[in-house]
Amino acid sequence: MALDDDIAILTAAPLFTLLDRDALRLVAFAAESRQLRAGDMLFRKGDKSDGGYVVSRGAVALDAQDDGSPATFIAGPGAVIGRAALFTRIDRPATATAREPSTVIRVSPSLMRRVLEEFPQAALALQGAMAEELGRLNDSLEQVRQKLMAIK
Repeated sequence: MALDDDIAILTAAPLFTLLDRDALRLVAFAAESRQLRAGDMLFRKGDKSDGGYVVSRGAVALDAQDDGSPATFIAGPGAVIGRAALFTRIDRPATATAREPSTVIRVSPSLMRRVLEEFPQAALALQGAMAEELGRLNDSLEQVRQKLMAIK
């Protein structure tokens, strides 16, 4: 895929939408594209992460149960798989398998660190977006807690 095609895909992906064109160019240039055939496993639940992935073509099934039951989520073009793995090594919480011929862009934590160091405004934007999301999650959990308390 051409660099401009990868930039276009990254532009539509959550979190990456916050990066300016130069930061996206760095990610697209330094990231690794991987082709998958239908049925190829991207990673297995419990594996140590090697970065996050952006689906550029196809569909990747995420199965948290890893028991043969239907996939928990299907990631299509523009979806980010393993957002936390963009920033640090984690244990994979699900198995990811290509449902059809697919292409993914792997973004390693070292690449993300480089982008955030070279583009501090991107780091601030990502921090703000993630703080807002965490705040919304906290509010939702508080609502659940209050409902549970009302049951007692």
